[in-house]
Amino acid sequence: MEKRKALLLGDYSYPEFHPLQGVDEEISHILQDWMTVQCSENRKMLLKENLTSFDLCISYCDSRKEVLSPQQTAGLLSYVSGGGGLLVLHNGITLQGRYEIAQLMGARFLRHPAAGPLSFKVTEPDHPIMEGIEPFEMQEEPYRFDFDPFTEKTLLMEYEHEGQWWPAAWSLSYGLGRVVYLMPGHNQPSFKQEGYRKLLLQAAKWAGRFPG
Repeated sequence: MEKRKALLLGDYSYPEFHPLQGVDEEISHILQDWMTVQCSENRKMLLKENLTSFDLCISYCDSRKEVLSPQQTAGLLSYVSGGGGLLVLHNGITLQGRYEIAQLMGARFLRHPAAGPLSFKVTEPDHPIMEGIEPFEMQEEPYRFDFDPFTEKTLLMEYEHEGQWWPAAWSLSYGLGRVVYLMPGHNQPSFKQEGYRKLLLQAAKWAGRFPG
């Protein structure tokens, strides 16, 4: 079987809090049987002509101050609406600077209390992404979100914090494409947690419409 291609976009040079170094190795290893991963910090990769050769785009971008250009925004929207897959991990939601991208991802990041041990549970066990996923615990930042009311989302997981449950993962369709957001992924150790590794792989396969 010929491997598919994924683009992993993040920040090596000037990340705010989440460098792509190390995380790129973990994600590439998790996906290695299914796809080759090209890693980049160049936002120009989001232009339509650059995205067309990829089966999946993965955002681990970490720059809330950098807003995508209209051309980059249009490129990503066109890619996903035309059938491409978008997997957004943890801080990757910081692409939200333009309202069109926030709507594409289904929510905006608001803030997070201090990191700590969090318990995660499945809320949609019948979804293909969640097949065989058991509850797990990991050290993470408990992200809080403002959800776009116009986007129909499927909540996949929740995490427990301060005595209540909060959204931790969701999926949605956008035109002909698919989008998944996974909250965990604060640093390289996050990607070594077996439950999360399996979740990430299945999310990537679903978003990219990979067989099997």
